[in-house]
Amino acid sequence: MTDIGVDEGAEMKPENFLPEDYRPAEDEPFMNERQTEYFRRKLLAWKAELMSDSRDTIEALQEGTRNIPDVTDRASEETDRALELRTRDRQRKLVNKIDQALRRIDEGEYGYCEVTGEPISLKRLDARPIATMSLEAQERHERREKVHRDD
Repeated sequence: MTDIGVDEGAEMKPENFLPEDYRPAEDEPFMNERQTEYFRRKLLAWKAELMSDSRDTIEALQEGTRNIPDVTDRASEETDRALELRTRDRQRKLVNKIDQALRRIDEGEYGYCEVTGEPISLKRLDARPIATMSLEAQERHERREKVHRDD
């Protein structure tokens, strides 16, 4: 008699058993399965939150179309809508960066500086999981940008 739905050849991946209180540590191998799963989950949760906010905005904008007779009130509402749409546009771009980070995880490139190839610090990745450069490379990039802008 065999169990239905159990694939004996399937392996249980350790990433499925990531403890809730897990935090990447410097004393473990960089971008091991646990770390990559930690960042994947962090990115997916962030993306889900942004997508939910976006849906809420669309619903509010659709419901909020009303005729406001007072010119000042109408202008204020239009300003609020414009601000909300700019915020959503920034979030749309952020979702794109999150998708790129998830692709880098799948390709095994996540966590490494695109300029130097060196590992990006875990603290930096935890604070900004879409980071593509180490702090040092990012600072150099920003200094070069500032010099060119001042020309």
